[in-house]
Amino acid sequence: MILISALGTFATLLVELLLLFLVISYAVALINRRFGPERLQSWMAGGAVPGQVKGLALGAITPFCSCSTIPMFVSMLKAGVAFRTTVTYLIASPLLNPVIVGGIWLTLTWQVAISYAVIMVLLSLGAPWVWTALGMEDQLRKVKVKGGRQLDGTPWRGIKQETPAAIRQAWDDLRPMLLPMIIGVAIGAFIYGVVPEDGLRFMAGENVWWLIPLAAAIGIPLYVRLETMLPVALALSGAGVAIGPIFAMMIGGSGASPPEISMLAAVFKPKLLATFVITILLAAMLAGYAMTIIL
Repeated sequence: MILISALGTFATLLVELLLLFLVISYAVALINRRFGPERLQSWMAGGAVPGQVKGLALGAITPFCSCSTIPMFVSMLKAGVAFRTTVTYLIASPLLNPVIVGGIWLTLTWQVAISYAVIMVLLSLGAPWVWTALGMEDQLRKVKVKGGRQLDGTPWRGIKQETPAAIRQAWDDLRPMLLPMIIGVAIGAFIYGVVPEDGLRFMAGENVWWLIPLAAAIGIPLYVRLETMLPVALALSGAGVAIGPIFAMMIGGSGASPPEISMLAAVFKPKLLATFVITILLAAMLAGYAMTIIL
C-alpha cells in the first residue's frame, strides 16, 4: 500500500511540476522575446524603488511553489539582474504571497498571519546580504542567455507567431533540470508516502526546544506547497502540536523541497546549494522560535 501510495504521489507531483514548469517557462520566454532581458534588468535596477523591494513584490504576487519559481529565477539571472534581487525573489515567492498570508489568517489567527508575513519579509531581504558577504555570488554556475528578442534582432511578431519559439525555449530550460526534477520528486514522494499526517502527531504536547529544529528538518523532505500544508497545520494544532514546530515544518517543506534542491543544482555550485538549504533550515527554526515567543 505504501509503494502504491508513493507511486501515485510521484506521478501526480511529476505531472503537476512538468506542466507548471513548462507553462511558466513559456510565459517567461514570451515576456523575454517581447521586451528583451535588458528591459527586465533596467526595470529591476532603475527607479526610486530598490531592486530587492521589487524582487520581494514580484515574489509576493507570484504564488508559485518552490520549484515553479526557478524558471523566473533563471530568467532574471540571464537578464543580468542583481544577485541580491534574484535571491530575494527566490526566497519570497514560495513563502510570501497573499494566498498564504490570507490562508494563515483564516485557518489560524490574524496575529499569526501578520507575524509570519513580517518574519518572511525580513528573511527575504536579509538573507541575500548575508550570502553576498559570504561570497556566494561567485558560486553560480554559468547561465547561457538564449531566446531574447534583442539577441537575434527579430521583431516581435505577436503571440501566435512567437509561440513555437517560446515552446522551444521552455523545453531548452527544462531539459537540464528534467532528471534532477524526477529524482527530487521521487525522493519527496517516497518520504511523503511513508510519513502520513498521523505520524507527525508525536510532536504534540509540551513545546520543548528541540521539537522546532526537528520539525524544520522533517519539513524539508516533505515536498508540499505551503497552501497544502495549512489544513495539515490546522489538524496538528488541534491535536495539541505547538505553533512553533508547525511553522518550522511548514517553512522547511515549502522553502526547500527535494525537487527544488535537485533543480537548483543545475544553477548553484555545491557551496551555494548548501548555503541555500542551511538558510531555509535556519529560517524555519528562527520562525518557529519567534512564533513561540510572540504567541
